[in-house]
Amino acid sequence: MADHHYTHLGGGSGSGGGGGGGSPPERLHGGGGSGDQGIKEQDRLLPIANVGRIMKQVLPPNAKVSKEAKETMQECVSEFISFVTGEASDKCHKEKRKTVNGDDVCWAFSALGFDDYVDPMRRYLLKFRELEGDRAAAAASSRGGLPVPDASTSGAGASGSGNFMFEAMDRRDNTGPGTGRQF
Repeated sequence: MADHHYTHLGGGSGSGGGGGGGSPPERLHGGGGSGDQGIKEQDRLLPIANVGRIMKQVLPPNAKVSKEAKETMQECVSEFISFVTGEASDKCHKEKRKTVNGDDVCWAFSALGFDDYVDPMRRYLLKFRELEGDRAAAAASSRGGLPVPDASTSGAGASGSGNFMFEAMDRRDNTGPGTGRQF
């Protein structure tokens, strides 16, 4: 594995409440958390409301999810995303590229041993790019045919919605076998 440069999400979520306390985050390299003083916790972690909503989707309708469970999952998924995107970012840096795209994330999944995630992510990425192409074509026709960059070449996150990951998690894939869940 490559040398990773991402923030370790140490301690508890919130302001010192809940088991684990509110210890400051630590860098995995270079020692101490002094490099993270300018980063607010809400900027390091995914929105807890979205995390809780996604968790509830797989539970029975009357099930409750504790605040502690949501905070734990929030920290875990934020750490996982940092880990994978850190690997993808290292690859881009070595290739002297500034933009991390969906194909880089798929490569990072494989490089880190998350092989089971690669095919679902590639399928999602293909559907996302198709959807973006359809949106671009619709926008061009509504503007009188002005050219619009092709979403398949503009990199991941081209929608500008800011919630790419959560939109991906919320969508259902009804084309595959099983329950129709995308992931």
